Amino acid sequence: MSIATPVLPELQTDLFIDGKWTLASSEKQFGVENPATLETIAYVADGTPEDAQRAIEAAGAAQESWGRTSPRFRADILRKAYEIILSRTDDLAAIMTAEMGKPLAEAKGEVAYGAEFFRWFSEEAARIDGDSTTTVDGNNRILVTKEPVGPCVLVTPWNFPLAMGTRKIGTAIAAGCTMVFKPAELAPLTSLALAAILHEAGLPAGVLNVVTTSNPSSVVSVWMSSGIARKVSFTGSTEVGKILLRQAAENVMRSSMELGGNAPFIVLKDADLDRAVDGAIAAKMRNMGEACTAANRLYVQRGVAEEFSRRLAERMDALRVGDGAVPGTEVGPLIDQDGLDKVQQLVDDAVTRGAKVLTGGFRPQEPGYFYKPTVLVDVPADAEMSRTEIFGPVAPITVFDAEDEVIRMANDTAWGLVGYVFTQDLDVAARFSAELEVGMVGVNTGVVSNPAAPFGGIKQSGIGREGGRVGIEEFLEYKYTAIPTTAPKH
Repeated sequence: MSIATPVLPELQTDLFIDGKWTLASSEKQFGVENPATLETIAYVADGTPEDAQRAIEAAGAAQESWGRTSPRFRADILRKAYEIILSRTDDLAAIMTAEMGKPLAEAKGEVAYGAEFFRWFSEEAARIDGDSTTTVDGNNRILVTKEPVGPCVLVTPWNFPLAMGTRKIGTAIAAGCTMVFKPAELAPLTSLALAAILHEAGLPAGVLNVVTTSNPSSVVSVWMSSGIARKVSFTGSTEVGKILLRQAAENVMRSSMELGGNAPFIVLKDADLDRAVDGAIAAKMRNMGEACTAANRLYVQRGVAEEFSRRLAERMDALRVGDGAVPGTEVGPLIDQDGLDKVQQLVDDAVTRGAKVLTGGFRPQEPGYFYKPTVLVDVPADAEMSRTEIFGPVAPITVFDAEDEVIRMANDTAWGLVGYVFTQDLDVAARFSAELEVGMVGVNTGVVSNPAAPFGGIKQSGIGREGGRVGIEEFLEYKYTAIPTTAPKH
């Protein structure tokens, strides 16, 4: 495995409050580690509750004027930022790879994907609609308009540092909302680069305020209790999401939560196995398996299970593991030691309970938080990895016989983000789409994320949707105005 030190552009490491880059009030910083080399690549401002207060006050002060800007003005800023992002694909990908390990080729894909949210919502900004009708008794005209919900608290994870930012920030800008934004402490550099791009694109002071911190709860709690914030949008673990929902209840804040997943990946006996294996690689190995949409439980129907397992193991074994900055790397490191330890513990638990390792199952003896892509078969239902997100490059396979059986197993979880099904029977695909308790279904595909689609889950996987035509509704309030009519009545 080769280790490389990527050539990084100039990094932004300060807080961004009220249109200005500033040190933390404590003047303290925290380090950002490259998970492939274990080197500290930058020191970032360590925001405090005092910085958080300044940020939310700036967002509150800017809301009235920003909310009154024209949709075209907001759209033009997003469009310009979209173009700047694409022009700096190499720089943004290098930052992303260095701070969280994603291979460069995949990081460039995220830049394109993340930028598309700005283009999509630049178009949605100009299409915020309303309604006008008459009451059934003819006495009043009903005028329905939509207004910005107000200052928003945005909190994003480390695994997709650009796309998670653009998906939330782009929507808020399009809707006319100001923001306070806390990126993940493990990967803040991409988010700070994104803030710099928006500033360059002409975003007015106070609309976006970014506070990086090594103590997230101390910063976010200030925002949630401020009385200024009107909405929270969070992507991350279900446990943290529940804490934020409790805090949101105190001020009756609008809430969007994109939380954990435990995605079933179902292969029926009539499936095109080449397509199913390709789909499994896509659904399992995106971002080294560190994705809420990752295939977490692979169910394969008896009759094709042995062949599917063999093919998947061959493909997983052939994947090149290494520093994402090295050309040709397909699987980078996990994010940190805790993530690596969790994956190893889950594999050890499954093997202890009777699972068999077809490939992988160990850590390469090299620097960095690497884990060999792994395929397990005969994984029992009581294995811990069947009940929790793996968040790593491990594919556990369970054999099933009947459709009813696998639907029951797939739905036997507290989560409901996404499910995948592979079959050549359209009626069967329709049945699984209807009966899987998830917010999204991939039929014969391992990729469901798209800016034009409503992303989100049910049960403990979240509340609300991001992206698509409905995503902007999460940042808008409906206002109804009654206007007496003088029309003759009959």
